[in-house]
This record gives sequence, structure tokens and C-alpha cells, in this order.
Amino acid sequence: MTEDETENTKGTDEMGLFDGIKNIKNAMKMRTEGKRIQDKINAIEETYENGGIAVRVRGDMTVVSITIAQAAYDEVKTGKTARFETMLLNTVNGAFAHVKKTIQEEMRKMLLSGEMQV
Repeated sequence: MTEDETENTKGTDEMGLFDGIKNIKNAMKMRTEGKRIQDKINAIEETYENGGIAVRVRGDMTVVSITIAQAAYDEVKTGKTARFETMLLNTVNGAFAHVKKTIQEEMRKMLLSGEMQV
């Protein structure tokens, strides 16, 4: 290999190394940004109420609490368990739908404000 060829190869190797470091830095930045956005989503909490049942869920789709009013308990006591189960199911699903909508709105705001880059 001539001296010129060695210099050209050396430059290419160094550029590849710098590109690799640049890619690692970009990946770390993206990971940090992703974590920040996920933390913001996880901090969202919404409560949905239906028929004396209230369900609170987080943005990470976990149920925080379920509160059942006495009137809803009375449904079970009077033998209307199927009605109670339906109300509970609808309330849980409603809570998840509500928090998903809130997340979508929050993500839209972040995109429009430039806080989040695509």
C-alpha cells in the first residue's frame, strides 16, 4: 500500500470512529428524551366515574384505585351481580379510554410546542 493509500484509509477509519461516537451520543440523547416523555405520560392520572364506581388510572395504564359507593354495593346485595360487574367493567374501560385520550392530547401539545421532536 502506498503512503497516499494509507493516509486515505486512516482518514476513513477516523471518520467511521467519529460517526460511531456521534451515533452513540444521538442514541443516548434519544433515550434520555424518551425517558422524559415516558415520565411525563406516567405522571398523568385520570378518574372516570359511572354508577357509583370511580376508577383512577395512570398514563402507564395501571389502575391506581377503585372506589365503590354504597349504592353500587347494594346492587350486589340485592342479587344484581351481573349489573354490578357490567358497571365495573364499563367504568374500568372508560377510565382507560379517558387516560388514552388525555395522553394523545398531551403528546399533541408537546409536538405543537416543539417540546417533543419527531
